[in-house]
Amino acid sequence: MEWLSVLPPIIAIALALITKEVISSLLIGIFAGALIYSGGNIIHMVTTTFEIMGSRIGSNVNILIFLGLLGSLVVVVTKAGGSSAYGEWASSKIKSRRGASLATVFLGCLIFIDDYFNCLTVGTVMRPVTDKHRISRAKLAYLLDATAAPVCIIAPVSSWGASVATYMQDGGVENGMMTFINTIPYNLYAITTIIMILFICISNKDFGTMAKFENNAIKTGDVFSNKEEVNEEDFNVLRQSEKGKVYDLVIPILSLIILSVLAMAYTGGFFSGKTTFFESFGQCNSSLSLVLGSFGALIVTFLLFIPRKVVKFNDFMGSITQGIKSMVPAFTILILAWSIGAICSDEYLNTGGFISGLVEKTSFPVMLLPVIIFIVAGFLGFSTGTSWGTMALLIPIGISICNHSDTAYLLIPVLGSILAGSVYGDHISPISDTTILSSTGAGCNHMDHVSTQIIYASLVAVCCMIGYVIMGATGNFVIPLIVSISLMFIGTIFAHKYFNKQA
Repeated sequence: MEWLSVLPPIIAIALALITKEVISSLLIGIFAGALIYSGGNIIHMVTTTFEIMGSRIGSNVNILIFLGLLGSLVVVVTKAGGSSAYGEWASSKIKSRRGASLATVFLGCLIFIDDYFNCLTVGTVMRPVTDKHRISRAKLAYLLDATAAPVCIIAPVSSWGASVATYMQDGGVENGMMTFINTIPYNLYAITTIIMILFICISNKDFGTMAKFENNAIKTGDVFSNKEEVNEEDFNVLRQSEKGKVYDLVIPILSLIILSVLAMAYTGGFFSGKTTFFESFGQCNSSLSLVLGSFGALIVTFLLFIPRKVVKFNDFMGSITQGIKSMVPAFTILILAWSIGAICSDEYLNTGGFISGLVEKTSFPVMLLPVIIFIVAGFLGFSTGTSWGTMALLIPIGISICNHSDTAYLLIPVLGSILAGSVYGDHISPISDTTILSSTGAGCNHMDHVSTQIIYASLVAVCCMIGYVIMGATGNFVIPLIVSISLMFIGTIFAHKYFNKQA
């Protein structure tokens, strides 16, 4: 009956895609998983569900605090007029939709410390600029998502790099960080995705449902194209101060970045002399660091605004409450996403263990190992909504498979394909926390983001699968990377022409 373990994520994802309503879909998926785990006992099902939710809230409470603090910072800065001042300045410098898109991509690549931080910060800063240039919120959400995980997964100094290096070290490699660095050029999906968004921004070759959103935004100025658009009341009804300056946005954001980096070094043991600055990122508590960084940024913002009377003390404190309230939808979906991930974990249904067991028992040509691992990682990431969980599960398995003499040369390619597939699965999953935060940061309807991004991400994935077949035969990354990128260019141009004919 182990096959039943795959039903909860399938139910949740199918319902989300059909109904375009993610909260009820997640709840049904969670209850279905709890019912399977409880052996049909309804009371045990309900008890298990809320035990899991409570446990996941407890273990991820720092992420929730960080989101609340970041939401507070956003509202405070908006209240002070910093966002509107920056929007006016950026609008005077950025003269085209292409410039607005590229500026978003550049900022997304620049903030590589953490994907959560990336999605919410870049979205907050660039939303007024992209709105002015009639870039749809769905396109903004894609730009945020495509420069979050794909950038973090190839950045050694990031919460992702630190965690992956730890997984590899625990899996049996001699030096986890160096092994991670070696996998970077083998991560075809991340590299090809970044190049694709640059190509689309420059060439304006959108296709699929994204093209419909973009065309509607250009023609009518409606950046939502959805009757059920995201409620932005918390941000829009604020009476903004006329004293706001550009630096009233820049200083809070810079302080958030700098203080988050210093906090990672602190929680990683750098200031106590236990590690070097670089090594501290591999041992840091990233979620606690983000809480410390955002709290510090809020204090800096208080000292920046209150003495100058940009906002009154009561308005500042009221904005904090309003900012936390604005994050409640994200809180809700994240808690449900964590819960369905938990019911699929090895502690309960062991969905990942069942799927990975099938892979280990299956016999196939060695040269197909990277592409098979990529597909399995993509499916796991899609089903569970977590790339980190997928990587933690598959990295030890990949290392053990490549410990044999006939497959030893594929160790780095296999690890690269695990990281690539995990990010792809995370990208197309409606229950992924990064996907959720990208739509939150963009102020975009969540299912609009999922439906528009999935075809872009899948085009890249197909190109990378061909690259991984070549990689399995050659063991190097040069030719596979060139092939993947070349196929991406061809595929994007063809898709653009094809969908334009269909329109």
